[in-house]
Amino acid sequence: MAELLLLNGPNLGILGRRETEIYGTDTLADIEAAVAEEVSHRGWKVVAVQQDGEGELVRAVQGAYDTVGAIVNPGALMIAGWSLRDALANYPAPWIEVHLSNVWAREKFRHESVLAPLACGVIAGLGSLGYRLAARALLDRVAGS
Repeated sequence: MAELLLLNGPNLGILGRRETEIYGTDTLADIEAAVAEEVSHRGWKVVAVQQDGEGELVRAVQGAYDTVGAIVNPGALMIAGWSLRDALANYPAPWIEVHLSNVWAREKFRHESVLAPLACGVIAGLGSLGYRLAARALLDRVAGS
């Protein structure tokens, strides 16, 4: 069975309780279930990883080279997550960067991602729907898996 990596960074483990006016009320478990539903018809299984530390996320990427693709919400690591960037640069499958909020409508320090230039796409500002859209895009990009 093919596996899809769902990687979530710092503070995303408390979704549903964290600044709901910005991040919405869906929990990370809700998002994981939605992505699993989105890819189930292809026979893909979701491998969900959420860590608050960059090193753990790097290890998760390095341990997932056999996955068909990834959905990555790096959280604040988009700003200066250089070791995560290096790990994703070596990740062999397509991946999409996702942000729940529109980062360009927020504080200026959020306007540039060090990861985005490596991603095959970026989805921001659509709440938890962005994860579903990323899953659909990967299903399309990874034909025949």
